[in-house]
Amino acid sequence: MTKLFQLTALLYLFIFSQASAQTKDSLQQKIEQIVSAKNAVVGVSIIGNSGKDTVSINGDRNFPFQSVFKFHIALAVLSQIDKGKFSLNQKIKIEKKDLLPDLYSPIRDKYPNGVTLTISKILKFTVSESDNVGCDLLLKLIGGPEVVEEYFIKNNFNDISIKFNEEVQQSNWDNQFQNWTTPNAANETLAGFYLNNTKLLSQKSHDFIWKIMKETSTGTNRIKGQLPENTVVAHKTGTSGTNKEGLTAAVNDIGIVFLPDGQHFYISVFVTNSTENADTNEKIIADISKAAWDYFTGTTK
Repeated sequence: MTKLFQLTALLYLFIFSQASAQTKDSLQQKIEQIVSAKNAVVGVSIIGNSGKDTVSINGDRNFPFQSVFKFHIALAVLSQIDKGKFSLNQKIKIEKKDLLPDLYSPIRDKYPNGVTLTISKILKFTVSESDNVGCDLLLKLIGGPEVVEEYFIKNNFNDISIKFNEEVQQSNWDNQFQNWTTPNAANETLAGFYLNNTKLLSQKSHDFIWKIMKETSTGTNRIKGQLPENTVVAHKTGTSGTNKEGLTAAVNDIGIVFLPDGQHFYISVFVTNSTENADTNEKIIADISKAAWDYFTGTTK
């Protein structure tokens, strides 16, 4: 009887594992179908079901960060705050000369003559609204891009290259390709800092970064684009320009999608070398996110 029970249990386990693998394969196939007809290179990494289900397409390929790296910069700043070098309430004077006219900046738009803001406010502008002036001020505060890259290397996060601030990155088309990561590395970073098992951040800093990630106002047509209204997504976008040959180097979004049952999945999608229009590039990300949502919520089999 015991042998029969063991054999039956093994049979059920085998059938379940096969069905799970086939279902996951169907998600992979769905995503491959989404990207196959597009004139773009797409990188995808998805982790869900407590790490049991993973999908990766071009997951170890280098893709330009663009503003996605502001998430990483914020993490490095918060780590220094945790060490007592700075504080969230510390005030930083932003002079008119800092408000460079060629950089996207809600700070400059709101305070054209300069302003004094707390670090917490600058972090919120930088992450939630993708402010480039705020980004470069934070980098200057902690010692430059190399400090951010070293922080991740020290904490065993690989495939993260941060060489330039926004001003330098945007001054030359080729510079953006030296600020890069991979979809798999982006998801590993999201998971590492969200779970915080190794106490990379204090609880206060942990809560702060995920609050402002949930408040991100850019990229509403990307990861969130086709998800049910009021779905909570903590994410960071990145976008390049389009060169004279009609090539777009980066349309990105990485984040955590929170499911109705209280679970979540990590998703990082990078679109590069695209000759598609802006709407199509964003729809690629939205379609992939919706496919993942359907999979993890059991909407489709």
